[in-house]
Amino acid sequence: MDLLSLDWQPIFLSLKLAFVTTLILLIIGTPIAWKLSQSSGWLKQLVSIIVALPLVLPPTVIGFYLLILLSPNSIVGQFTQALGLGSLLFSFSGLVIGSLIYSLPFVVQPLQNAFEALGRKYIEAAQSLGTAPLDCFFNVIVPICRNSFVTAAVLGFAHTLGEFGVILMIGGSVPGETKVASVAIYEHVEMLNYQQAHKISAVILVISVVLMLIAYRFNSRRLSNG
Repeated sequence: MDLLSLDWQPIFLSLKLAFVTTLILLIIGTPIAWKLSQSSGWLKQLVSIIVALPLVLPPTVIGFYLLILLSPNSIVGQFTQALGLGSLLFSFSGLVIGSLIYSLPFVVQPLQNAFEALGRKYIEAAQSLGTAPLDCFFNVIVPICRNSFVTAAVLGFAHTLGEFGVILMIGGSVPGETKVASVAIYEHVEMLNYQQAHKISAVILVISVVLMLIAYRFNSRRLSNG
């Protein structure tokens, strides 16, 4: 397979989108997962359902509502235009927003499961020594759950890398801006250019397999240590 003739731009754009999305998801998903692991009752169930919705909703449904939410005539669209940011539709920023929603459960749920498996013993032990809650989290909880953080990051990255429906709905196919690998593959297949579709698919397949091997390794290590 001649990779020199391959159009790498959609692949690099997919990797960039997956990296940015995963980084943001770890920042916002960690406190969500921690709060869910320490809560109970109807509010936890409600938030858990909202977080898990992308697992059951078709991507086109998510993309449709994002298309309405981010349209120039919506409140969000008018707000971004008032700030001089223009419309988020058919932009890389819009793809990030869609990817955050679409991949949220793949980061939150592994972290929530890890936090819940710890129980309260480490927190109570740290508190008995006078450790502040924030210090306890970063110096005790995070190191213990590091394998779960890696697993969550890999799953979030891999899931974002392969998304198609949401991106096509809100991003279309703007070269260098929203034309990611999955969209490029779709367009090549439409044009019966199976050779280029095969090349891009093969690269994404290799990347995905490597990511899943990493996730499997760290998850196995976590189970063996547990």
